[in-house]
Amino acid sequence: MNKIFLTGGSGFVGQSVKTYFGSLIYELNLRNNDLVTHDGNVILHFAGKSHDLKNIFDAREYYDVNTDLTKKIYDAFLASEAKVFITLSSVKAVADQVAGELTEEYIPEPVTHYGKSKLLAEQYIFSQPIPKSKRVYVLRPCMIHGEGNKGNLNLLYKIVSRHIPWPLGSFENKRSFCSVDNLMFILKELIEREDIHSGIYNVADDDPLSTNELIRLIAQSKNRKPII
Repeated sequence: MNKIFLTGGSGFVGQSVKTYFGSLIYELNLRNNDLVTHDGNVILHFAGKSHDLKNIFDAREYYDVNTDLTKKIYDAFLASEAKVFITLSSVKAVADQVAGELTEEYIPEPVTHYGKSKLLAEQYIFSQPIPKSKRVYVLRPCMIHGEGNKGNLNLLYKIVSRHIPWPLGSFENKRSFCSVDNLMFILKELIEREDIHSGIYNVADDDPLSTNELIRLIAQSKNRKPII
């Protein structure tokens, strides 16, 4: 395997990529317009503006980073000798809420600027023919979990750690999650296997979990009895 170019190396997923692939990784310095890819075989574009849970970001930031930057990196890929391009989109590019199972055939109707900016990047990537010598993958992961994650799962962990009762035990919701370890395995497969066709792929662990199940698993990991 040749050199792997990476954007977004300081993020949660990027850190995992550097640990998993080790010396194969070369981080692109986007501030210095570092888009040289002539001696690399793979581009992992993971730099992006994350979903704003506190609603404090300017909407333009999403389009500057998630859309325009992705276009720039993808154009550099097409002009390079690199063979594989992988970028992270999001299920938010399709919908904020879905009744039932979300498949790749679902017609996108994003609501937030985050989701819309991700969808525009997807549409740009697949708006032009992919050269026969190249493979292109857009991954739509659901909530990624693992060491170093700063998402909503940490809130549940704090609730259980502080022995606070979970007040919504009567709701049996189901939600998909994606282990960062599983995501690394998928990246390796996409890079090494030439029989996986270019396209958009939703990414999740095998089984969805309810919040109650998550509470029980977290409590079990801390040798505590869950309070639901």
